[in-house]
Amino acid sequence: MKTVSLLRPLLEFGAVIVALIVGLRLVTGLFGSRRKMYRVTFQRQVALLFWPVLCLSVGLPFLVSFLFAGTLSTYELVLLVLLSALILGFAAPALLLHLHYYLHNHDTEVLFEPKQNVLEVYQDGQRLAFNRADIRRVIYARCSSRRLFWSNYEYVQLQLHNGQVITITSLLLKLAPLAEFLRNTHLEAQQFFFCTIRL
Repeated sequence: MKTVSLLRPLLEFGAVIVALIVGLRLVTGLFGSRRKMYRVTFQRQVALLFWPVLCLSVGLPFLVSFLFAGTLSTYELVLLVLLSALILGFAAPALLLHLHYYLHNHDTEVLFEPKQNVLEVYQDGQRLAFNRADIRRVIYARCSSRRLFWSNYEYVQLQLHNGQVITITSLLLKLAPLAEFLRNTHLEAQQFFFCTIRL
């Protein structure tokens, strides 16, 4: 009975967090407008982090309740370890990949207008000068599974003739239209279980 009384406030707190995340996702989806200049935005981050954060917000209050339960039986300890591994196994890789992409693209902006045949990349406010003729190869890296929390993390790498590599991640925009736009520039689609940026 003591566990139930401790668990109830944690579950209520988890439910409030879930409601806030769902509300934010709905609001950002309703009032988001299509832009031509893409940058790392709160809306895009919420869309990518929705399931990992939801998993943590539902699972962590339950796990924290074990800390207040006093001594744990062997069964409860095994349950705690299994649930911790399950929750962290789903959420932690997506959070690490999100941080990896954020550190790589937080100061990058992309002007992408496929109908006007425009693709420009800006780093720290400075335009990186290149055109289609300068692109030696394009790599479109995707997750091999489409059902994992980190499946939406992918990137497009433009390898230029001068040796420069420009990486555009899914933190900036959805990359399928960009890959389609670049399909005639030696595009190579690659699949990885975990799409860390490879240079």
